Amino acid sequence: MSFLDTFFNAAVMARYAPDILRGLLVTIRLAALVVVTGLGTGLALALLRSLGIRPLNWAIVFVVDAFRALPPLIIIVLIYFGLPGAGWAPSPFVSTWVSLALVLMAFAEEIFWAGLTAIPAGQWEAARSTGLGFGQTLAHVVLPQALRLTIPPLTNRTIAITKGTALGSVVALSEILGAASSAVSNSYNPSPLTLGTAAYLVLFIPVVAFGRWVETRFAWKR
Repeated sequence: MSFLDTFFNAAVMARYAPDILRGLLVTIRLAALVVVTGLGTGLALALLRSLGIRPLNWAIVFVVDAFRALPPLIIIVLIYFGLPGAGWAPSPFVSTWVSLALVLMAFAEEIFWAGLTAIPAGQWEAARSTGLGFGQTLAHVVLPQALRLTIPPLTNRTIAITKGTALGSVVALSEILGAASSAVSNSYNPSPLTLGTAAYLVLFIPVVAFGRWVETRFAWKR
């Protein structure tokens, strides 16, 4: 069997292209949810940590360190196969979404926290001396500067974690890799994997290019 017939079989590709396309749409929806919930929750935890309540800070640090230490695949497996024993049976989509969002949340919280603590104390003191409250100082003075600092590392980490949507195939999620793997099993030909590879390139090359632009745009000028 020739290389082209093995990896670029036109008939097989045409037959399973709709499945790969559906997988692409699932991947886009999953990645968007992971980014929104992961970044939003991470920012919320960093802001809570800025309140300086020690028991709360200890709890946040423990949760964040735990999800930074655990591989995303382990979290997906624990949620999908473990939670049914506790009375909740999440779908493959929900299991993958929650798992990756928790991982992104953990890394995002640390990045946001680093940005907040990088702002000199004099900024806080100057703002408070003008009569601004803690919340006003945080929202109007400190947070805008901190977010600018965090954008480059946050963009890079977000891209790395959202590519983990392929791990959903382990729990039978029909995203790009899951759809391609199923098509390979049914067709006895790896050509659907070539389609899957193309789908990942179409999806993530613009994202990576955008991330590179963001890193350049918001990098501190020397």
